Amino acid sequence: MRIIRGKLKSRRFSIPKKFPSRPTTDFAKEGLFNFLENQLYLDELEVLDLCAGTGNISFEFISRDTKKVIAVDRDYNCVKFIRETSKSFGIEEDIEVIKMDILQYLNKTEKTFDLIFADPPYDYKSYDKLAEIVFSRNLLNEDGILILEHSKYVDLSSLSNFDKVKPYGNVIFSFFQQSN
Repeated sequence: MRIIRGKLKSRRFSIPKKFPSRPTTDFAKEGLFNFLENQLYLDELEVLDLCAGTGNISFEFISRDTKKVIAVDRDYNCVKFIRETSKSFGIEEDIEVIKMDILQYLNKTEKTFDLIFADPPYDYKSYDKLAEIVFSRNLLNEDGILILEHSKYVDLSSLSNFDKVKPYGNVIFSFFQQSN
């Protein structure tokens, strides 16, 4: 894996064999961040990365000087890997890493975010519940965005607050915003 742009540009990190997470491909990540940089000022965002896995998305946000990043994953090995990698990159102060189930975190947090990104396992069945909690608890700041990564075999367009979809190969990003 590599950081595509920003202060950590070209930094690489290797994922251990049998790692419990599937990272977003560089192709999809580059497409997503090109889109986001044309829509938002990334340095003004407070970001929540759910099912953070390798920390790949969190590190890319931090590299682009995002104001605050919280990474949540329920797997001990993922949390440990993100902490170790952020320390090796010298960015441990820029990220808060939390070991917790994502729905439990969403139900408990009192924080709000400009962008919530979630990359659950491709066999995940609770996209609707995840989106429902985000919007019913008002976890997005004004003009905030929820982005759900999923396979091309999943269609989330019928969920409330659906805005658009951005495909990058086999990786799909569904965007949601608070209805006005």
